[in-house]
Amino acid sequence: MRIEVDDLTRPAVVGLLAEHLADMHATSPACSVHALDLTGLRDPAVTVWTAWDGDTLLGCAALKRLSADHGEVKSMRTASAARGRGVGATLLAHLLAEARRRGWTRLSLETGSQDAFGPARRLYLRHGFEPCPPFADYTDDPNSTYLNRLL
Repeated sequence: MRIEVDDLTRPAVVGLLAEHLADMHATSPACSVHALDLTGLRDPAVTVWTAWDGDTLLGCAALKRLSADHGEVKSMRTASAARGRGVGATLLAHLLAEARRRGWTRLSLETGSQDAFGPARRLYLRHGFEPCPPFADYTDDPNSTYLNRLL
């Protein structure tokens, strides 16, 4: 598996991110969807990585800088055909290593509280994330679960 910084111009990546947003809107009320669109992912505070097997896109993940020592996991998504192959775990390990390299001491994330997000919550908990209160601009929301990990 090859992981690389992505410029969000390749059709496969744009398609995977569109699928991600569509799923978020299908499983959560609009006011509780915090996934970034392409414009949000192109913000200078955000870096996106994609995972590939040859020319096949396996997944994507992003980090958003919140402060000098705090970042947020954004847009974690595994392509449907690649699920169950460890893509999410590999991308998350990459994000954790990158956050440490950047000198961050904390990494946070928001994910859904609904059953559809159970696999994501289990992935994050297996990698040392713990429940936390809302962070950054988030507020209490019954449709959201907030997690963080000290690095």
